[in-house]
Amino acid sequence: MNRQEAEIRLKNTFGFDHFYDKQWETIDLLFKGKRVLLIEKTGFGKSLCFQFPATQFSGLTIVFSPLIALMRDQVNGLNRKGIKAKFINSEQTPEENSQTIKEAISGKLKILYIAPERQENQEWIEATRKMNLSMIVIDEAHTISIWGHDFRPAFRRIINLVKLLPQNLPVLATTATATKRVQEDIEKQISGNIQTIRGELIRENFRLYVLKVKSEDEKLLWLAENLPLLEGNGIIYTGTRVNTEIYSRWFEFLNIKTTEYNAGLDSDSRKEIENGLMNNKWKAVISTNALGMGIDKSDIRFIVHTQIPASPIHYYQEIGRAGRDGKPTKLILFYNSTKDENGIEEDVKLPQAFIDGGRPSIKNYNKVINVLKQEQLGELQIIKATNLKSTQIKVIKSDLIEQGIIKKVNNKYEYQYNAPLLNTKAFDELREQKLKELSSMIDYVNLKSSRMKFLCDYLGDGSHYAYTNCDNTNLSPFAITINDATKQELSNFRESYFPTLQTAPKTTKTIDGKKYYITLDSENKLIFGQEGEKEDHFENLEIFKTKVAKLPSEKQQQFFTLINNHLSKEKILNGVASSYYGVSSVGAALHRSKYENGGDFPDFLLKLTLKAFRKKYGQEHFDFIVYVPPTESGDLVKNFAEKLSQVLKVPISHKLIKIGVTQAQKVFKNAYLKKDNVAQKFTYSEPREILGKSVILFDDIYDSGATIKEIGNVLTKFGVTKIAPLVIARTVGGDI
Repeated sequence: MNRQEAEIRLKNTFGFDHFYDKQWETIDLLFKGKRVLLIEKTGFGKSLCFQFPATQFSGLTIVFSPLIALMRDQVNGLNRKGIKAKFINSEQTPEENSQTIKEAISGKLKILYIAPERQENQEWIEATRKMNLSMIVIDEAHTISIWGHDFRPAFRRIINLVKLLPQNLPVLATTATATKRVQEDIEKQISGNIQTIRGELIRENFRLYVLKVKSEDEKLLWLAENLPLLEGNGIIYTGTRVNTEIYSRWFEFLNIKTTEYNAGLDSDSRKEIENGLMNNKWKAVISTNALGMGIDKSDIRFIVHTQIPASPIHYYQEIGRAGRDGKPTKLILFYNSTKDENGIEEDVKLPQAFIDGGRPSIKNYNKVINVLKQEQLGELQIIKATNLKSTQIKVIKSDLIEQGIIKKVNNKYEYQYNAPLLNTKAFDELREQKLKELSSMIDYVNLKSSRMKFLCDYLGDGSHYAYTNCDNTNLSPFAITINDATKQELSNFRESYFPTLQTAPKTTKTIDGKKYYITLDSENKLIFGQEGEKEDHFENLEIFKTKVAKLPSEKQQQFFTLINNHLSKEKILNGVASSYYGVSSVGAALHRSKYENGGDFPDFLLKLTLKAFRKKYGQEHFDFIVYVPPTESGDLVKNFAEKLSQVLKVPISHKLIKIGVTQAQKVFKNAYLKKDNVAQKFTYSEPREILGKSVILFDDIYDSGATIKEIGNVLTKFGVTKIAPLVIARTVGGDI
């Protein structure tokens, strides 16, 4: 098929008049049965390079993609054009995925999108042998390279399939972000005389800015004054899930319409926000980098980064989600250059922590090896024996198995006799590479020349242009000038926004093969839901019971059993903190008192904690305040609780006591050991005193919640009817 014939079919099927030259060059090679790596900027139309030939081939095209949102969007778009396409991923039930596989085998589909992790599924492995394959596509192909910025081990297994294919069966790998090193790695893995097409990466419609600030507050303040002035709708990227919440609540306080998005949301909520973004429902969506890849929206008018990404590759990819319609688009990057007592700039710390956490230290690898030399252990046993986080253990296990040092036997892991020594060369090289990438990102921040040229050069596009689309060339830099009224607004916000503690229990029950649950939302209203479906919120249990009473009698009993099971659990509500530990002066004040002999917690913390209590619990009645007995902070918590008691006029009890030795929770690195540390270590010396009573349970800092939840269980057993957790600060991390 020549280009003229192809463009006639293109018009009939997709509605486009012409291909770009590099699109046709790619498609022509695929028609000739070649293997192609296409490196081209976001918005160029890489998807068409496999969608069009897929419609012309007789068999099935399989597209491996890590992006569920992209799968959803592209499958819907193809189906609207009359092209039979489906996807297989975790959003669907096993039955739906099995049905899709059957349709692929029977030739009813032209294009099948699949998440690479599904390759471990035995049903899929068997099915591929029965499919009439015409082409394999690896989307976001940088993920098969260990040097890629988003490497995923599951993507490596795609190569096992590619190696089994006939040499004349076309294979296309696509990415917008590949350095020369990543390009060479992809070429080597796919092999088969692969041809690489590299496009130009310049985005002339981009307007690139960097704003250096002296504090985290300056980011909030500048956005308060300037976000409403930015044209159109956009995305604000933060470095952590907690910051998506903080920024979103700040804008809500200012009546600027935004919402938060992160990987912790359920799939229904993510879909709802993605649809809202498409329909310009909000001025901005505040998100971790979980949002954007695969979202087919051409008119995102601005992207703001409140935290530097880990590399120029990450940054180029994330800003590439904006301005695909070619119209002027603002890209703003904040950088907090304030140095701590060790001379480290504040905004280097988070990406540095991600690098440190990406590969555990060699000491931690040896911890795992040493415990497995003693005996076979399951994963949970390894976590407890080494005091490491579960995320670290998963990485270490995978690496040790790959190197033949340990093996899995009946869901346990054992050390191999005469195993080779741990080879750390690859770890060291990868860490060094990531540190260099972070250093290059800092170079971008401090740049005095063209920012666009820096990004293009870094990504291997050596095109020669007069790059004049940034604050170092022909654009006026943004200034950080904040008026006093906005500063006062931020102060008011700090005294009205109080983080929730997720302490309320969640009760589940399987009914007719479906898993249902009851718990409380952040406002302590009842939530009822089915796993994976949208949940309902009720003012109280009585309203929910009224709804259940309308169900058929055979179902009523099962749902009332769920309700009774829930009522028998801890009587603990979702609690409240006066602040996050690391995002205001609260953490510093706590640290001075606890670790620097600073005396009692200062009165401003008392005022803030009282405000948090009154906003959360209003005029609810409580019979006692009890406080968590100390491990190492002396009378700080007791003295603060006594002040709360005096102001709230709620009697304080000193009868919650320890009956065993505990260590400071910060010693433990995972939730399992924190839970074990406090299990069965508390009691109430006069239990009849609290029978049928409601209590405020106070502590200074909330991290994993293990202590509060354990005490909640103890108080419930002694007949307490309501437990309201109250703390001065919640840590940003906790346990995951």
